[in-house]
Amino acid sequence: MTRKQHGLSIGINRENERFFISLKAQGILTHRDYETITPLLDGALAEVNDPKVRIMIDGSEFEGWELQAAWDDLKLGLKHGSEFERIAIYGNADWQQWIARTASWFIAGEVRFFDNYIDALDWLCDNKVGATRK
Repeated sequence: MTRKQHGLSIGINRENERFFISLKAQGILTHRDYETITPLLDGALAEVNDPKVRIMIDGSEFEGWELQAAWDDLKLGLKHGSEFERIAIYGNADWQQWIARTASWFIAGEVRFFDNYIDALDWLCDNKVGATRK
């Protein structure tokens, strides 16, 4: 029997003085995944007055959504779109770049796609993009 992981890992990270939410999507996301993810994100954002959130999305192992999950993702973006200051999407597929452009229609802040994780992190955290790290 072949086992295949899917889902979304959520974390809070810090780069120098900048905090951000990190999300890593794996496999094909399902409606059940969003039934778990959505209340967690809603609860976290509800506790912050006037949130201006930065998010790093690692889509390097992401394969897409089931149809209902794609709808869930859109609803989540519409609900919280004004709270996102910057979203960096790191991935390795052309369709992910298209998703980043489309997401910018629903998000008040900036959304950018990167095929290099360090460049995405640098942009997200206001570092010089492509800067050498220690």
